[in-house]
Amino acid sequence: MVRSLRLAAHAAGFAAVALVVLLAAPARAEYPTKPIRVIVPFSAGGAVDIVTRLVTQRITAERGWSFVIENKAAAGGILATDAVAKSAPDGHTLLIATPNHTINAALKAGQLPYDWERDVVPVSVVAEVPELLVAHPAAPFTDFAGFVAYAAKNPGRLSYSSAGNGTLPHLTMELLLRRAGAQVLHVPYRGAAPALTDLLAGVVQLKLDTYATSNAHVAAGRLKALAFASARRSPLMPDLPTVAELGFPGYEGVLWIGLMAPAGTPAAIVEAVATASVAAVRSEALAERLVRDGIEPVGSTPQDFAARIARDVVQWRELAGAGNITID
Repeated sequence: MVRSLRLAAHAAGFAAVALVVLLAAPARAEYPTKPIRVIVPFSAGGAVDIVTRLVTQRITAERGWSFVIENKAAAGGILATDAVAKSAPDGHTLLIATPNHTINAALKAGQLPYDWERDVVPVSVVAEVPELLVAHPAAPFTDFAGFVAYAAKNPGRLSYSSAGNGTLPHLTMELLLRRAGAQVLHVPYRGAAPALTDLLAGVVQLKLDTYATSNAHVAAGRLKALAFASARRSPLMPDLPTVAELGFPGYEGVLWIGLMAPAGTPAAIVEAVATASVAAVRSEALAERLVRDGIEPVGSTPQDFAARIARDVVQWRELAGAGNITID
């Protein structure tokens, strides 16, 4: 099952990538010439940092490349992106990007120290962490349909927590509420931990969380899982439907984790890094490890990643334009 995850969906795209890399082999014969610096816009030990280290360790095992991981957790990824944007475009400095990149582009475009469209280029989405809608067991509904019906009939009676204004769970929850025509109070916290603590205590009734964080609480009955916000059901909870299945086609809330490079990085190097990262995340050992933790290995082409960024930016801009959305 693990080996089949996404393989068919991307096989054709990466056949083309492989051909490009083979044709361009002489241009990248000397790459890399030194350790590759990977800047992560999160603290060490979190999900994004762990995925980064697992992927780079696998590339090292398969290709002998050396990496230096630098955590630059501040300003919602802006400082990390700026550092990469101002680095030499030789493939030896890479950025780990998440939806924060597109949220910043959509909601802070005029305040960024870099041009998000021109100063960095996409390489590959290596993995996705789907969001899971969970509720306190005392909430006045038992499933997703019950939540939507109750929220529609009782505007403002329910509340949901998030790690802060402008975070991915905040915006994806607002997307869902707009489509459902429901009003649920947003309670922003300073981080995911206190947001989960108050959900468990019943201070709020709902939260979009990750499988890794919520699974133990769901299994123990401290939370109830309503639906996955991913495009497909998770093999870890195959009986739990997705929001898209339950009346909201096309809805998706996932934390994607991708590699980007400074603009001007030679195309052959971009393709080489993309190919190396795809091989790493699709290796059986790493894919199984990721899936066990509720993380889907992806491995996209640079072109697919670029299209995703463009879609996300449009989505966040439209959401912000439709209501009072703030970002910390």
